[in-house]
Amino acid sequence: MSFTRFAVRRLAEMTATLLCASFVVFGAMYLAPGSPASFLLSGRSASPEALAAINAQYHLDDPFSVRYLRWLGDMAQGDFGRSITYRTDVSRLLADRLPTTLLLIAMSLVVVVAVGLLLGRIAAVRGGATDSAVLVTTTFAVGTPSFVAAVLLQALFAVKLGWFPSGGAGEGFLDQVRHLTLPAIALALYLIGMLARVTRSAMLEALDSEHVTVARSRGVPERQVIRRHVFRNSLGTVLTTGGLIVSTLLVCTILVETAFSIGGIGQLLELSTSTKDFPTVQAISLIIVALFMIVNLIVDLLLPLVDPRITLGSRRSSA
Repeated sequence: MSFTRFAVRRLAEMTATLLCASFVVFGAMYLAPGSPASFLLSGRSASPEALAAINAQYHLDDPFSVRYLRWLGDMAQGDFGRSITYRTDVSRLLADRLPTTLLLIAMSLVVVVAVGLLLGRIAAVRGGATDSAVLVTTTFAVGTPSFVAAVLLQALFAVKLGWFPSGGAGEGFLDQVRHLTLPAIALALYLIGMLARVTRSAMLEALDSEHVTVARSRGVPERQVIRRHVFRNSLGTVLTTGGLIVSTLLVCTILVETAFSIGGIGQLLELSTSTKDFPTVQAISLIIVALFMIVNLIVDLLLPLVDPRITLGSRRSSA
């Protein structure tokens, strides 16, 4: 498939997906019990005039289709509305909190890739007791939810040993890295086990392939066989899993940010949902959907580069 055709197809798919997601996100909030007006009143009684003023300010009396189209047009222009809880523009809230979340995800991704690839490669190449040890370790990692890992890491490294802060995001880059180290590990633990197992499985499949046998019969050093013929041919499957890993990081950050009181968009989403802050929840939800699609697009673009057997726009089934 040509790049132009691929780009047009993916742009159409992403536009259609965003439109569907925007309709679901906008409509789902209004199906939940309660309303923004009831939250703003905080249980107090209000005169019909005051209630009418609130409904007029947030256009709550307009038909659903009118509210949706107005909201969609504002979102297309970068206007995410005004937060009901914080009484400020949602775009300002996101600008203040999004960098912290992105740094947390980036740190977690580095840990996942570095440790997951290393464990998977060691298990596949060495086998025997080493393989068994890696399988046991990854089983523990996969079976530990992020919020459980967060509590355990806080109790040991923050409360008992005092090596890291127990919460907050810190100020300045180095201080932020120190504050986000434990949350990044808690977020990465489950995904380390997943990536290690996928890497191990893909490399074991490559080790049994014919071209590896031919390379060994020609006297190619084992280290080069592993690097050029085994690990490299496994990268397609690993990269496909990488897209799922980044998507999972985006979702699980909500739990970890709440546990560590980090103050990113994950915690903001949790607080906004509980207070029925419709504009904030809708904006964050749509941003997460957009990030999902961007990650998948990047994976599709990188796959042909790491594995020539894969054509642009197609994905080989993972092992």
